[in-house]
Amino acid sequence: MQVPVQHIIAGQHCWLSPQRCIFWEEEKALILADLHLGKSGHFRKAGIGIPQTVFREDMQRLLHLVQFFKPEKMIVVGDMFHSRANKELDLFSRWRKDIAWMKIELVRGNHDILHEGWYTKNDITIYQDRLVVGSFCFQHDHVPGETQPGNAYVFSGHIHPGIVVKGYAKQHLSFPCFHFTDHCCTLPAFSLFTGFVPIKKQRDHSVFAIVNNTLMAV
Repeated sequence: MQVPVQHIIAGQHCWLSPQRCIFWEEEKALILADLHLGKSGHFRKAGIGIPQTVFREDMQRLLHLVQFFKPEKMIVVGDMFHSRANKELDLFSRWRKDIAWMKIELVRGNHDILHEGWYTKNDITIYQDRLVVGSFCFQHDHVPGETQPGNAYVFSGHIHPGIVVKGYAKQHLSFPCFHFTDHCCTLPAFSLFTGFVPIKKQRDHSVFAIVNNTLMAV
């Protein structure tokens, strides 16, 4: 795994990983968004032949991150799950028991529609709109310009940000990315089974593209 890249926000040390997450050093928290667990199983139910290896690869990456950073909790900024319960979520429940010592806090996203009892059974704490921890606010679908409690810095997901890098002869390449403005960080989708929406980088923004499992400042 590539050595994480440090990015300081409001005096807090955030470590960016090319595996599409951030480790918040002061809180010993792993921050990520848009895992969409169970998405490939949802497609198979609909008769679309998506292999279960998609789900297993995402879960394996997540386990490696937990082993590497050794977080005390995981903050998921929405869309941890994709749809209704299926066999892949049964596998998640087994995985959850292996890391029962770690807190999981989920800010509900538009795809998090499982029954409340399912989250309780799997020891996942749900926040309906936002979660505020110190100087940070976690909100799945952030509206630019929206005032946050204490003017907290926002971490959001939902749009699956990407950056287009242009070259000569009208060449261009697109990559998922972390997008930082002066008030908000939009996290890349953790799941590899997602697309992304190109963002417009301004001069005062910081963007880190994820290229071949490495981070590149754009």
